[in-house]
Amino acid sequence: MKNGRLSLHLQDLLSDNKISELHHLGASVNPVRMAEALTELSPEESWRALMALGPQDRATVFANLGDATQAELALSMSRQDFAAILTHMPPDERVDLLKRIPEDRQEEVLPALAQAEREDIRRLTMHPEGTVGAIMTSDYAVLPPDVPVSEALARLRREAPDKETIYYSYVVDAERKLIGFVSLKDLILARPETLIAQVMNRDLIQARVDEDQEEAAHKIAKYNLIALPVVDSQGVLVGIVTHDDAIDVINQEHTEDMEKLMAIAGRHQAGAYLATPVWTHFRNRVYWITGLAAVGLVSGLIIHNFETTLMNLLILALYMPMVADTGGNTGSQSATVIVRALALREIVPADVVRIMWKEFRVSALLAMALGVLSFGKVMFLSSDAEGGTGGFPLSLIGLAISLALAIQVVTATLVGAALPLLAARMKFDPAVVASPALTTIVDITGLLIYFCTAKLILGI
Repeated sequence: MKNGRLSLHLQDLLSDNKISELHHLGASVNPVRMAEALTELSPEESWRALMALGPQDRATVFANLGDATQAELALSMSRQDFAAILTHMPPDERVDLLKRIPEDRQEEVLPALAQAEREDIRRLTMHPEGTVGAIMTSDYAVLPPDVPVSEALARLRREAPDKETIYYSYVVDAERKLIGFVSLKDLILARPETLIAQVMNRDLIQARVDEDQEEAAHKIAKYNLIALPVVDSQGVLVGIVTHDDAIDVINQEHTEDMEKLMAIAGRHQAGAYLATPVWTHFRNRVYWITGLAAVGLVSGLIIHNFETTLMNLLILALYMPMVADTGGNTGSQSATVIVRALALREIVPADVVRIMWKEFRVSALLAMALGVLSFGKVMFLSSDAEGGTGGFPLSLIGLAISLALAIQVVTATLVGAALPLLAARMKFDPAVVASPALTTIVDITGLLIYFCTAKLILGI
């Protein structure tokens, strides 16, 4: 059933007050599709349909609503209804929701939760944003090493409904220190009388609770994990990061890198464009733009200093945009490639010599191709120009322009590669300085190269 048809079906059931059918529908339809269908209804209809679902289905569908919709409903529903939804939500998503609502609403609903849920929320909210602890969940399966496989499977059958994933079970000692893990496949294939200690895997891939969340996401992607165990400084298992949380982190980091690459400040959240006010968008963009515009006045000073040259050779003004745009394009390409390689851990700042040598060779090839193309462009477009050449042969002017463009391509490419490497070496975010600073630097250096090359070749 498509989402459009599903929303119409929900409206029909609501209008006929068929609560039992709504309850059954919530248990049979994918919760993501149900959440999408609810967003197409009016707020009142969405709320009625949501409350007709069973407690667990209601919480699952609610968890798949957009952040803004969740926060809006959380503020409008009664304390008891909100507490019931929070009780059945996954621990990490429950904490994320509480962080998005006002503190007075948090203080109102927390007493309505069971002591176990309140304590779990306290543990998960104590970790700083951006760390593994802030995205982990406490919903995981543990096993002792001295029980047989048959008993372990019996435990997992009992606990499965309350766990986010049971494909991995983590083996802990008496002090809850992580000593290994066992997959559900391993348990099914093992003999019933075999002890967990004999089938568990001791080669652990884990994360520290205070580690950067991006590091955890990269580990999950690199080792193809369904979940990643999280330990504290003593090696005690405190949570897991699941693959869906890793995808969210990667999307968030990708959004952050893209926006920083375009000099956009503020918080960087995926899927929050329409929910962000116009003033916030303005505030996030204005500082870098105005700052770089002020620095860009240097370009005007350079042109002013070469005003006499431009008056005598108007043809140079015609091809200034071509040189500036080409330098900006090649520099941006280089910066993007390096920023991406840094983000994927393919390179590190210590590789600077190898990287610059590679980029120099690439830029030299680009410079030759673009230099020949620009020379032909000058000869073709300006072949009938009678004025503006200052009495110089068109071929000599074309040589000056094409040589300036070639030099600009090489320097812009090297600057584009060097800026993110320098930022990473100084522990800054490479995406912050790569694109905005690059554009301004390439514009300034491009004008200097253009006019100095013209003066050198033409002797003016």
